[in-house]
Amino acid sequence: MTLKTAFLTLLYNDIIYIMNSENEIDCRYADLTMIIRPDKRYGKVFDVLIEFKFIKLKDAGMSAEQAKELPEDELRRIPEIVKQMEDGEKQVKEYGEKLEQRHGNLRLQKFVVVALGFERVCFSKLKFQ
Repeated sequence: MTLKTAFLTLLYNDIIYIMNSENEIDCRYADLTMIIRPDKRYGKVFDVLIEFKFIKLKDAGMSAEQAKELPEDELRRIPEIVKQMEDGEKQVKEYGEKLEQRHGNLRLQKFVVVALGFERVCFSKLKFQ
């Protein structure tokens, strides 16, 4: 929840977007959707879908110091991060399809953000389908 709150605080823009946290999509919930307002669709702004995942340091078997010092490539190879990225990508693909059906002409950018404790964050941007 803290990670999502930080992203909401940084990305919040209700002039361009309809912002939804825990948006219901077929009885499931997308973590954060930012859908361009109908009257703002003329610009080059993208619709955004973000799925957040959190891994406790204890579950990854490391301390805060170890997490901070870990190189990016090693961070992405941690089994818990790999699993959460894969799960998040599946969810984002499903949610993205449902959002496209609901809204129609979206220019949707999909992201998975995985936090390792509060020390590290890594993300993945899904490619256009």
